[in-house]
Amino acid sequence: MLTALTAATAIGPDGPIRDAVVLIEDGKVHSVGTLAETELPAGTQTKSFGANVIAPGYVDIHIHGAAGYDVMQADNTGMTRIQGMLARHGVTSYCPTTVTAPLDPTLRALERLAKAIEDATPQKNQAQPIGIHIEGPFLSEARRGVHPPADLVEPSIGLFERFWEASRGHIRVMTIAAELAGATELINFAVQRGVVCSLGHSDATTDPTRDAIAAGARHATHTFNAMRPLDHRDPGVLGVVLDDDRVTADIIADGVHVDPTIVELFLKAKGPERAVLITDAISATGMANGTYQLGSFMVEVKGETCCYQGKLAGSVLTMDRAVRNVMAFASWELAAAVNLATRNPARVIGSTATKGVLSPGADADIVVLSPSGEVLQTICRGAA
Repeated sequence: MLTALTAATAIGPDGPIRDAVVLIEDGKVHSVGTLAETELPAGTQTKSFGANVIAPGYVDIHIHGAAGYDVMQADNTGMTRIQGMLARHGVTSYCPTTVTAPLDPTLRALERLAKAIEDATPQKNQAQPIGIHIEGPFLSEARRGVHPPADLVEPSIGLFERFWEASRGHIRVMTIAAELAGATELINFAVQRGVVCSLGHSDATTDPTRDAIAAGARHATHTFNAMRPLDHRDPGVLGVVLDDDRVTADIIADGVHVDPTIVELFLKAKGPERAVLITDAISATGMANGTYQLGSFMVEVKGETCCYQGKLAGSVLTMDRAVRNVMAFASWELAAAVNLATRNPARVIGSTATKGVLSPGADADIVVLSPSGEVLQTICRGAA
């Protein structure tokens, strides 16, 4: 049966569509267009969202947990709670993200996450895990942030292979420091497996960064955070990332990790096609102040700030708020801000055929927004 969603606006692949109708059939987008130009077959079920906005469901490619659960420890109940909370904030697809930890717990976590991906079925109010992001252990000691130093290692194809086997090929993103010995070799190897190599937790100067990009790195992890600062004589990893049009980059737009003025500067540098929003959210997201799990250690959360040993440790940001923050920080229109949380992250991980877009054949992952960006309803693969 066809279902028709109508609204004042839909955010289509080529921009906003006024007086829009989105047709859904069997969990897929059937068509997107104007109501005046769309013929609705007899028996079509219609739901009107009035003066609101139909947008693609949000895609978060860097998230560690939510609703009191960490993805590295969560059982089926925990994953259900995480995915339910993500859906309430408009996220319909996500990459559960590991942090640096001892080898055996990491391998077990990758096995559990692989199973969660393989077992995912369309469910009401459940975001879908679509690939794993490994953040560590191939990170810089100098820019490790809160990642445990004892568990950091130099890039190794052999160790990556163990991660790959445990994940059953579901690793989609790998954060890596460009300056480490063996980084370019591992980047080249991982790219051939279809993994997006993202430069982050890095103290790299300019030349190692360019070498990593030449080897195939094409993204950057939480730009500005855990990165060598910009220097006018040696631009380093940050300068290269902001300047190179081959590189997409993501940012935590919570106003805590990065000042709003820097968010605006980042958006001007990377532009509407290459900027990506992430949350870097941890298990504390949606919870009261307190102490919460992140990988193998506990993080103190107070208000909008998550800290471990005096350092920022993830966030409690939700993607809908990140979108609204872009509107507030940089005076962007809703449709442009939404692209940073939908089309662009889906493009980074090579999923634009099915995710992050309202186009025929894509999964019917939809978020209905107010004109100011509040989530009114989320539809996950056709399930409202």
